[in-house]
Amino acid sequence: MNFATVRRVPGSYDQYCPIARSLDVLGDRWTLLVLRELSLGSQRFTDLRRNLPGIPPNVLSQRLKRLVDDGIVAIEELPPPAARSVYRLTERGRDVQPVLRALVRFGTPELAPATAELAPRPATVAPVVFVSWFDEGEAARIDVDEHYDVVVDGRVQHLSSRRPAVRRRVEGDPAVIVEGPAWGFARLRQGATLDDLAAAGTLRVTGSKAARTRFRRLYALA
Repeated sequence: MNFATVRRVPGSYDQYCPIARSLDVLGDRWTLLVLRELSLGSQRFTDLRRNLPGIPPNVLSQRLKRLVDDGIVAIEELPPPAARSVYRLTERGRDVQPVLRALVRFGTPELAPATAELAPRPATVAPVVFVSWFDEGEAARIDVDEHYDVVVDGRVQHLSSRRPAVRRRVEGDPAVIVEGPAWGFARLRQGATLDDLAAAGTLRVTGSKAARTRFRRLYALA
């Protein structure tokens, strides 16, 4: 993109710098949290309002319009019987996902220890606790194609051995299954090991020893 042709916005840093330009696009309050939600999948306006408690509806509308104008988010009309509009990340928008993963790793040490009363939403556990720590170098070294099921408060999420993503569709049985409450999974990034949580009965882990070893290495689990 030619910087000279970039649309100026109020509050722009107006610097020939990729970090400054990124902040021009992404730095408004709530914008990264909107993108956090859309990184989980397409959502309606009402879904976003529910999952972003505290955001005024007019602010959400403004942020979405700006993201659509900048080519980061697209509006998709679903066919009947759904017949509704949803927001989704574009290819350009998906470029923000590594930034979100880095923010997860940076911000996790700032959080209070998770408890049954203070826990992440189940839908965010796989992306936050696992995908954000996925080791792509280790994936290349291990070079296996298998999936792992994370069952958070009864909700199944599929992880890949190939790339940092939650898989929507899988075939065959999972190589490893980890089950438990959202707060228990969060503790994996707050000093507790998988063995600690399994021994305490907080998490239940099944799978062959070799598969469990691969799973730990891929997702940087102690």
